[in-house]
Amino acid sequence: MPKIGLISLGCPKNQVDAEMMLAALESDGFEIVDYVDGADAVIVNTCGFIDDAKKEAIENILDMIELKNEGIIKKIVVTGCLAQSQQFGIFKELPEVDAVAGIGANGRIAEIVRDTFLKSVVFDCPDQSEMPLEGQRLLTTPDYWAYLKIADGCSNNCAYCAIPGIRGPFRSRPMESVLEEAKQLAGSGVKELILIAQDTTGYGADLYGGLKLPALLNMLCEIDGIEWIRLLYCYPDKVTDELIDVMAKQPKVLHYMDLPLQHADDAILNAMGRKGTQEDIRQLIERLRERIPDIVIRTTFMVGFPGESEREFEVLAEFVNEMEFDRLGCFGFSPQEGTPAFDMDGQLDDGTKLRRGEIIMEDQHAIVLEKNLARIGKTYTALVEAYDAYSDSYAGRSYMDAPEIDGLIYFTSKKELEPGDFAEVEIVDVREYDLLGKSES
Repeated sequence: MPKIGLISLGCPKNQVDAEMMLAALESDGFEIVDYVDGADAVIVNTCGFIDDAKKEAIENILDMIELKNEGIIKKIVVTGCLAQSQQFGIFKELPEVDAVAGIGANGRIAEIVRDTFLKSVVFDCPDQSEMPLEGQRLLTTPDYWAYLKIADGCSNNCAYCAIPGIRGPFRSRPMESVLEEAKQLAGSGVKELILIAQDTTGYGADLYGGLKLPALLNMLCEIDGIEWIRLLYCYPDKVTDELIDVMAKQPKVLHYMDLPLQHADDAILNAMGRKGTQEDIRQLIERLRERIPDIVIRTTFMVGFPGESEREFEVLAEFVNEMEFDRLGCFGFSPQEGTPAFDMDGQLDDGTKLRRGEIIMEDQHAIVLEKNLARIGKTYTALVEAYDAYSDSYAGRSYMDAPEIDGLIYFTSKKELEPGDFAEVEIVDVREYDLLGKSES
């Protein structure tokens, strides 16, 4: 059977989609390879959320076209969000592509790839609701941690976001399905589950008529083998007292919350279509920190939204400095076709967005450094990620660090460790966003 390589771009949700496609291809008899040179077909699973993501997707497709023209690969299949949003536009601009498959066609990926060897062009872009939310996966993460997608799509309809148009309305997976997959992952050696969705805190509202993330967490905590459960993509208006209580009481639920806030000025929040005010956000953070004193909050802010004045930006900057978030990312507004913000009055130039983003991140760097210095002398449980023979040291993550987006702890150990082991590490120094430590156990 043909050899299939896959490049997956964008967010962890897209990565899970890629893992399901890989499992479907392998089940159909295709040989999955972890390279592209010499592959019979290469799937580029694209992101299409913002301009930088689209640019990255196009660059990867162009790289594959070059390999195809050189005879190194034979077929190119484009899937994911860019395939869903652009559809025929990809064929028009990149005629060397052999197949375009929207997200609704993910479940038919084996048939689509097979058809590329029989037809000149394959196009399959059904409704997003046809995208499978469950199924076997071929994990691309280390075998001791995995993403667990509990829902897809979004119904929040923020003014700047194209995701509802690309992924469709919010759809939760049945709880039984989520729990069964979690048990399978635990049985394969996964110790850390990272719960993801476009809106993780919205889980269950569509299926069960209420927010069921707290109930789901309680049941996930009963699964043997799972040691850590981490939450990403939480919406502030759906972080309930019940959820906070579960995080405080359940030892397996890490005291870590990814809480994208986007802005802090009330007028900009309203224009963005975000629910709540700065005061609502303040009260939520106060409740989280009061109930869970060691909680680590990761957030994301957007600068340069249409109409954002210097005064409104200063409100955001002051808020960031006052709140002292543990983890923070900042990006400039990127106009997306089909969204209300695309042609709003008051569009700002890229230079202004860049300058404002740099101010936020410079301030945040000082905040993180101060927080890290305060961690010297403290001991944290670290999940080992890698060993470096040259320095005879390990790299690991504490509860404070989500994989691939946060920092690491680099430490020495008297005991020989393997990736996936846990170690107690005393922090002895800091290095930028990372910590340095030693393990005596």
